[in-house]
Amino acid sequence: MAQAGHLPAGSHNGRSEGAGGRSRALVPVPRDESAIERHVPREPRAIAVDAAIFVAKLAFGRDWRTIARRGLIGFAGFLVVYFGVVGSVMTRMDANPDFMPPAAVEGGSHAMNMAIALVDREVNQHGWLPNDPWFMPGGLRDNAPNFQLGIIQALGRFSFEMVDTIGRARGSSRADPDLERAAGFLQFPGDIWHIAFDKSLMPTVTSDQQYRAALRALTSYNNRVAQGQAIFERRADALASTLTRIADDLGSQTAQLEQHSRSNVFWLIDFEADDIFFRNKGVTYAYYLLLRELGRDFEPLIAARGLSSVWQQTVTTLRYASQLDPLIVMNARSDGLLANHLVLQGFYINRAVIQLNELVTTLNF
Repeated sequence: MAQAGHLPAGSHNGRSEGAGGRSRALVPVPRDESAIERHVPREPRAIAVDAAIFVAKLAFGRDWRTIARRGLIGFAGFLVVYFGVVGSVMTRMDANPDFMPPAAVEGGSHAMNMAIALVDREVNQHGWLPNDPWFMPGGLRDNAPNFQLGIIQALGRFSFEMVDTIGRARGSSRADPDLERAAGFLQFPGDIWHIAFDKSLMPTVTSDQQYRAALRALTSYNNRVAQGQAIFERRADALASTLTRIADDLGSQTAQLEQHSRSNVFWLIDFEADDIFFRNKGVTYAYYLLLRELGRDFEPLIAARGLSSVWQQTVTTLRYASQLDPLIVMNARSDGLLANHLVLQGFYINRAVIQLNELVTTLNF
């Protein structure tokens, strides 16, 4: 029996029996920290790479045939989105009949305010489209670019008339330098990009840069008109001459419509009909807005000659012509079962020419 105060055999009290019966203290064994697995957080870049690899394998697969097939499908989808969706958004055709200049010059010409606003809207706000190369989102589209070309064509003609008649006194004074510069810039071709590949590989002045220069010149002229430092003639002969030139320009457009409508035989594959139609749409839209604002500039004269009703009818006719917007431009036989949108457009333009000539006759009487 163990005595009180003594531990039983085999018991330890922080000591162990060694050889020879000597006791020694237990020494704690040091822990190997390197053997203990610790959690190290991964970098976000590594996580992103792993996620991208997982998504790529999930989307394209592991077999090369699957990768090729799915890659082609993905590329085709990209083209549809790039040229279809993005191209549709970027190629905006703005034919708002109620458009008004957002920053009109007080005391300037209403018609000049409109010309300035149209150049600024088409070049700076919507973006100039006719010089976009094929690889741009709207490079394969032609309706909106032709519409913009028509607007610039009408503004270029109007600026020439400003130089020759309204912008100078009785046609004998010196032409206004700002109007001369604007008229020259607006005659620049509309399809010149940074590089004209058919002429040179060197960078060149773009169409939109030229039109911005015209915008600055028109703005400078109208500011001087507001300050009484530039001429804006409100005579009957100046207005009659301007209307005559506009009628001549519209008449040349109807001749083009008639010639194409008669010469085209295979109307189902007519790739030029929509180009002609939408360019004329731009021309009539610009002239509609310009004549509407010229009516405000010459309102006392028009009222004094009893032309208010005819003037409004002319503006309305051009408005109708500018708002034609078929989903598909057709050039069928004029006496056939299907529509001929070129003939319909030509009807309104011819009517506007007749009304313009009536105005000119009365103004010259």
